[in-house]
Amino acid sequence: GSLPPPVITAQPGSMVLCNEPVTILCQGPPEAEVYEIYKVEEPEPRDRRKLLMAGRTNTLYIQEMKREKTGLYRCSYKSGERWSQSNNILHLVMTGSYDKPSLSSMSGPVVAPGDNVTLQCFSRIKFDAFILTKDDAPQFTQRQSSTTQDNGQQTTFQMDHVTSTQAGTYRCYGAFSKDPYVWSHPSDPLQLQRLGKGGEKGSCSNTVSFFAATDHNQTQNHHGILIGFPVAIVLLLLLFLLLFFILRHRHRKARNNATETKRQPEAVEPMDGPASEARDPQDVTYFQVAFNAPTHGTASAPSLLPKPAQASEYATLVLR
Repeated sequence: GSLPPPVITAQPGSMVLCNEPVTILCQGPPEAEVYEIYKVEEPEPRDRRKLLMAGRTNTLYIQEMKREKTGLYRCSYKSGERWSQSNNILHLVMTGSYDKPSLSSMSGPVVAPGDNVTLQCFSRIKFDAFILTKDDAPQFTQRQSSTTQDNGQQTTFQMDHVTSTQAGTYRCYGAFSKDPYVWSHPSDPLQLQRLGKGGEKGSCSNTVSFFAATDHNQTQNHHGILIGFPVAIVLLLLLFLLLFFILRHRHRKARNNATETKRQPEAVEPMDGPASEARDPQDVTYFQVAFNAPTHGTASAPSLLPKPAQASEYATLVLR
């Protein structure tokens, strides 16, 4: 009985940006004692290989992704006196070497399920081939040769009988035949979205839509700015109006109070009644007034009657 083959993967992924690090991992069973990771040099025969790592560790760390690091990788392990098979293969690709191409849908913005979809990848750079990928499906990779079109290179990818499983985000890359694992920057994403079945809440029809966008998060942020700016202006205007009415109300109230103060008559001290009840005794002054009563008879003949007692009255003067 032969040993089960190991699984070879790359972390964080098999498509690595230029000059970024990557780790190749060979996963075998617990009884694995020694690992080998090697690179298959094409177009040499399969048994010609370049050994990169041998030992008890099962990882190969690449500090910077370069052109010479791209290609096909395999691994195997040893248990006892036997070596495992190396059926799995890793395609290690470097991206970001050339300017990005463009990706568009030739079937229109809305496609019903079951219809055919045609995607076109185009670039002014004379790439020999274009590669179509799907973000959530690393195993999905279509490569096709390019043709000359409108002073550039283009190719089309046909997707027949579209279903919900084909929904997702697609990108395309350009490459040359001499370096098949050295790709360009990715195109702007093209999103294939299923809107939902008829009758579902919030859906309009049973359709699949394509949306070409540079970045979904940027689009949401842009819409948020466009909506938030007018709302902020309206709130500021309402705040200014509120302050205006408050100041106007205070000014009107102060003016009314001033008018009422001017119109109010001064208080008059009561003059009747005893002075002791009106004010403090120290504030009251008394003056004696004497009255001479007239006598009967002539002025030349003095009266023989005794003079009557002089009558006195007091007048109260209040200092104000």
